[in-house]
Order: sequence, then structure tokens, then C-alpha cells
Amino acid sequence: MRVVVIGQAAFGAKVFETLVERGEDVVAAYTLPDGPGGRTDPLKDAAVARGVVVHQPKTYRDDEVFAAYRSLQPDLTVMAFVTPIIPERFFQVPTRGAINYHPSLLPRHRGASAINWAIIMGDTRTGLTIFWPDGGIDTGPILLQKELEIGPEDTTGALYFDKLFPMGVDAIVESIELIKQGRAPKLPQDEAGATYEPPCDDRAARIDWTKPAPELYNLVRGCDPQPGAFGLFGEERLRFYGARLKDEATDKPVGTVLGVDDNGLHLVVRGGRLIVGKVKSDTGKKMAAEQFAAQSGLKVGERLG
Repeated sequence: MRVVVIGQAAFGAKVFETLVERGEDVVAAYTLPDGPGGRTDPLKDAAVARGVVVHQPKTYRDDEVFAAYRSLQPDLTVMAFVTPIIPERFFQVPTRGAINYHPSLLPRHRGASAINWAIIMGDTRTGLTIFWPDGGIDTGPILLQKELEIGPEDTTGALYFDKLFPMGVDAIVESIELIKQGRAPKLPQDEAGATYEPPCDDRAARIDWTKPAPELYNLVRGCDPQPGAFGLFGEERLRFYGARLKDEATDKPVGTVLGVDDNGLHLVVRGGRLIVGKVKSDTGKKMAAEQFAAQSGLKVGERLG
């Protein structure tokens, strides 16, 4: 089969490399335009290293971009971490169709921040879906799904890189084998269970100290490493990473600094103690909470807003 890979970042590069190493006929790679200073996407680097043609369209709505894609005569298009909008007509060109990786159990958590929201919303299980895109946002029939548990200390970063990333590469390989064998299903998504959440950005990441401890802890884990859940220290946002939660009763106001030690910054939350290992202010780099406290003058008894 003539395969086109559309993707980006480490995941797109790993999928590309895996398919090439398995002997798939990858005829082109589509990825993002170069960034500031000529910074290139890992998928571009992987394709150039293998001598595979790279396309970097600014938009997929351009007729010339579509014509160039169609001229490749792909049998299958594999979408491996795609953020640009791809028009439906691209999916109708390959003789075997197009498949897309999504890091949730669709139709739950459609959207660009599926992993973040699974943790923020307190899900205990999630997974991935390989589906046949149809032009909607994470709609289209399901080819296969893989399920896994969300651990009580999992962050978005850990869940993705340690679990959903490698599982996703394997799932794409498995899906291609099913397609080759003519055994790849197209199962309709159950719209009754569909949810869609917006991108997880600072509109979602600001901490409401009045929330119960488990909700607040889930927010911090779900925003780690991006965008970083934050409270206010003076006029600056102070973002939290590497958090743990302890059940603990106290009469001190929520947001109060209980202590700072080599374990991190200890904060009062409603029904517990939040221990934050690393922090980042608007004007500084991510660092150990103890180091930040020493540099900034943050003291026990102060209250974050």
C-alpha cells in the first residue's frame, strides 16, 4: 500500500519511523511549517533522514495543496497527532481510506485536550481510539479502541508519554494490518455518550481554592505539564507541577502555605494538603518549589490567591 502520514511532534515521527521500519511504502509526510528560527518538526526531520518527500502546507483548504496530495495516489492516509483542520475531501482520495489516532475512548472527550479533560473530570479509565475521520471533530466510525486505567498520581504528561504514546503507535500498526486483511471494522460512534471539551488553556487552568481537594488535585494533574494549573502569588501566576494530595483537616484558610521543604510547597486545600514539587512563575523558569520560595521570599503563612 502507498501510505501518506499526516502528523507532527514526537508521536508523528515515531509512527512514521515505525511504518518505514516495518516495510510500509510511505510515499510522503505532511507536517507543520517550520517554526521561528527555522525550527523543524520531528516528523519532517524523520522523513528527510529517510529520503521521503515532505509537504508543509500552511492550510489544507488550498486547491493546489489538495491536487498535490491527490497526485500521490495514496492507498491509505494515517493521521498521527494532527492539529490543523483537514477537509473531508482528503479522506476520500485514498483507496483504503484514512485513519486517525485520538487519545480517548470516543465518543467521550472529543477535542484537542482529551487527556487533560479525562484527568480533570476525574475519570478512572481512558484509552485511545483509531477511527475513520469524516470531516467532523473526532467523529467518524471506530476501527479499534484500547482501554487503560488512570492512576491516582498520573498527570497528562505521564499518561501520554508512558502509556498512550506507545500504545497508540502499536494500535496504528494493528489497524493497518486489519485493513490489509480486509477485517477493519467501521463501528458507528454512540452519540448519546458524546462529549466535547474546549482546548485546555488558562481559562480552565486557574485554581478555584473553594473547590474540594480531589477536584483541585485533578485540575493540577490534568494541567501538568501544559498549561500548568495556577494560583496567584502577588500579581503573578504561579503554576504547579508534580503535585501530591494528602487527606488532612485544618482550620487555616485554603491557599495558605503550610510549609516549604525538599518535598515541595505545602498548601491548604479544602479537605486536604496539596504538596507541589515544582512551580513556575510568569517571569521565571520551572524550578523546585523550595528553590522558588527561597528566591521569591514566599513564606509559611502566606496565602495564594
